Amino acid sequence: MQHGLRHGDYARYRRYCTARLRRLYKSLKFTHGRGKYTRRAITESIVTEVRFLHLVLYSAERAWSHAMEKRQLPDGPNARQRIYLIGRLRKAVKWADLFSRLCAAKGDSRTSLEAEAYAAYMNGNLLFEQDRTWDTALKNFISARAVYEELGKYGDLENQLLCRERVEELEPSIRYCRHKIGQSNLQTSDLLQIGEMEGPALDLFKTKLEAVMAEARSQQAASLTEFYWLGHKFPISNAKTRVAILKAQELEQDLHGPSADSLSAEKKLVIFDKIFTAYHEARSSIRSDLVSAGSADSVKDDLSGLDKAVSAVLAQRTMERNQLLVTIAKSKLTRRCEDKNEKVTRPEELVRLYDLLLQNTSDLSDLVSSGRDTKHEEVAFSENCAARNLAFRAQRCFYLAKSYSLAGKRTEAYVLYCRARSLAENALQKFQSFNNTDEMIKELKTLYGECRSNICIEHASAILEAEKAPENLSKKVSAISLSGGDKKVEKYLLEKLDAYESVVGDANVKAPPRIGVFPPAFQAIPRNPIILDLAYNYIDFPSLENRMKKDKKGFISRLWR
Repeated sequence: MQHGLRHGDYARYRRYCTARLRRLYKSLKFTHGRGKYTRRAITESIVTEVRFLHLVLYSAERAWSHAMEKRQLPDGPNARQRIYLIGRLRKAVKWADLFSRLCAAKGDSRTSLEAEAYAAYMNGNLLFEQDRTWDTALKNFISARAVYEELGKYGDLENQLLCRERVEELEPSIRYCRHKIGQSNLQTSDLLQIGEMEGPALDLFKTKLEAVMAEARSQQAASLTEFYWLGHKFPISNAKTRVAILKAQELEQDLHGPSADSLSAEKKLVIFDKIFTAYHEARSSIRSDLVSAGSADSVKDDLSGLDKAVSAVLAQRTMERNQLLVTIAKSKLTRRCEDKNEKVTRPEELVRLYDLLLQNTSDLSDLVSSGRDTKHEEVAFSENCAARNLAFRAQRCFYLAKSYSLAGKRTEAYVLYCRARSLAENALQKFQSFNNTDEMIKELKTLYGECRSNICIEHASAILEAEKAPENLSKKVSAISLSGGDKKVEKYLLEKLDAYESVVGDANVKAPPRIGVFPPAFQAIPRNPIILDLAYNYIDFPSLENRMKKDKKGFISRLWR
């Protein structure tokens, strides 16, 4: 689990097995010749220590992980890759059987029993992938489960937990095999519920389940010939578009069906992502058909209408997902977080989410009203979008007021709460004229009441702060000092003389104001210039020898001249 299996990274696990095998071969001096490859078989007589059993086990794991890596290809394995995949599984079964025989001869009873379960599990995986002899695969899985159930009753706690996890991972494969041989009446919803389980042993089952569901969708898609949206019917001729739309509709049933209340918010977000992927695939195939439609106007009109309908449904699901995010954020806003690492929602985050919802409603309204022939359903849908836009504006204004209230700006918060109450009242009047909007009406009534109570709170808080303002002002003025040792001061008062900004009257100001830096910092001042006489070397002065005093010399000095 520490080398990639925890996250399904089979390529990393295969590299680990290969490196481990290389170290084992080298440390055991069990290499296959130098230069020319000479295969050396592992027999009972060669196994003198446990590392020889490790060789066989890691060889089986490497072959199995290689097969699982091929199974995880983005578009699935093609025919040639599937043949290679089954060959790697056969190799894994061969090494697992050898491992079981060697453990039976050299190991104790517990090791031998666990090796038998491992070999049975590998055999079951091979038959499961080959889509044949389901009864034999079922026997292998049942025998492996029985061994792990017995082993889970003994040993230390960690070993018991591992065995129980393996039993839980084998159970879906057993149920699927029984379903294939007709011993079980599994429904599609049961298979999907099993597919949500996690574990390395379930990856083959999940790929098999995806293939079964894709085949079932392709069969059902043959009957899906039209797409209905707001009174319009659009023909669907492309098989890929049918399958993508059918997949999205199945996922929508999971969100809006009777079991939707039991789903957690995280699972709903995952389902929304799958719905977006399916609708994007449908749109890409529709637009490809539009490019290749040629000059047939009727076909182009049908494809353009279908593209518009799918885009509108995609925008609706996007709006529903953003509403779910709002619900999650509101739950984190009101409750106190017990976990210190849990992030608390701020009102500004809800303002941003409501901005997204306003953008969704405006885009959806523009998309619906862009057609030439508007039906009664489209007009009603546009009116509903306008009412939702008004309700989202009221919610956005409410949380914007809450953010101003937390910042201590009572006047702005009071005005915004009044505006939110007015918007909520107008939205409530619009929704009361519609049908099937009880939930939105209840939410708007709650918002109206909260706006009214917060208006009173802000008004009272502002009066209290106004009563205490002179006292607080005198305290803060008395706290002004020349410099002080507070290093958190951003700017001194002398640096903000040109800015109209409150320093002591604002409730948000926490640090006491400072007048200026004392002692003042050194400043550079101008000094007298340095004069350099550069012309001196270039002046030719007149000779002064005639004015110089001459020395008088005697008779003897003349002789030596």
